[in-house]
Amino acid sequence: MIYFDSAATTLQKPAAVPAAVARAVASMTTPGRGDHPAARAAAELMLSLRTEAAEFFGVPEPDSVILTANATHGLNIAIKSLVRPGDTVVISGYEHNAVTRPIHAVGDVQVRVVNARLFDPAQMAEGFEKAVDEKVRAVVCTHVSNVFGYALPMDAVAAVCRRRGVPLIVDASQSAGILPVDLGRWGAAYIAMPGHKGLYGPQGTGLLLCGPGQRPEALLEGGTGSLSRQQDMPDFLPDRLEAGTQNVHGAAGLLAGLRFVRSLGLERIAAQEAAVMGRLAEGLERKGGYQVFAAPGGSPVLSAVPRDTPPEALADRLAERGVAVRAGLHCAPLAHLTAGTSETGTVRFSASAFNTVEEAEEVLGLL
Repeated sequence: MIYFDSAATTLQKPAAVPAAVARAVASMTTPGRGDHPAARAAAELMLSLRTEAAEFFGVPEPDSVILTANATHGLNIAIKSLVRPGDTVVISGYEHNAVTRPIHAVGDVQVRVVNARLFDPAQMAEGFEKAVDEKVRAVVCTHVSNVFGYALPMDAVAAVCRRRGVPLIVDASQSAGILPVDLGRWGAAYIAMPGHKGLYGPQGTGLLLCGPGQRPEALLEGGTGSLSRQQDMPDFLPDRLEAGTQNVHGAAGLLAGLRFVRSLGLERIAAQEAAVMGRLAEGLERKGGYQVFAAPGGSPVLSAVPRDTPPEALADRLAERGVAVRAGLHCAPLAHLTAGTSETGTVRFSASAFNTVEEAEEVLGLL
């Protein structure tokens, strides 16, 4: 199989990832639930994950790195910790349902959508400058569009939030492990990310990075291995947000994936992915018959709309020939409304560090 669906889940993993999961299954239990070697090994693993993630993502305290089930889990915690009925929230026009649905679920929230042309960061930055005022309770913004690979001007958005004193929540689902993500530099209140995409970890893992001074609301209550006599959840991190048995096996794989990314370096990964996606974009443009949305700067995501066949039909045809892509709205209808592709959806090609230019050539030969 030629796999170009890594924006959903990376399929090819470093060999260290399944090996780490297998070791954890064989030797680790749950941290904080015993003083025997299996529990201590799990505690040491979790501390290593928090410490290395904090270093990589600019988090001052390792305890502010929370293990979640996915980015959606983290975004729900962040949004529901900051946003209340009656509040005003600013989002971009490229948000995933993982952002828009939790906001909708809060109820009675006034949502200001910053619409800007695709691949026009200056217009996007200007839109946030105008939209964020004293009425705004929070800004929630994707770093990279999961449909179009568009990297939003996060430095500019973060600067607006700092000047206006508005908390910033970043959805780093398509950027963690691919582009620099830095909680300290942005001054973000929260950054949520999955483990199973650019960090090459297993499904069912994610991280929520909590900024200094944040007091997140727990979505779940239960055992934490700490303060067991009291019925309120602990008021300190990470215990406040990690009720119940943690996914230690997944955390082991996520730590191995994070170490893989750190060992290669973001520049090397970006260069490989840019070469592959650049060849796909060039080839699709040259063939004609496609409306191609390819982000400047080598993002590993591009979308295309075939002019003579539905996107789903093209994706099915490629699947029959051993090529994995994704077609449809990609859980981001707002992004399609903004870009003008809501009637058709797109075929999305997305690469990882394991894809090659030769694979791109082979796919182009099948189109």
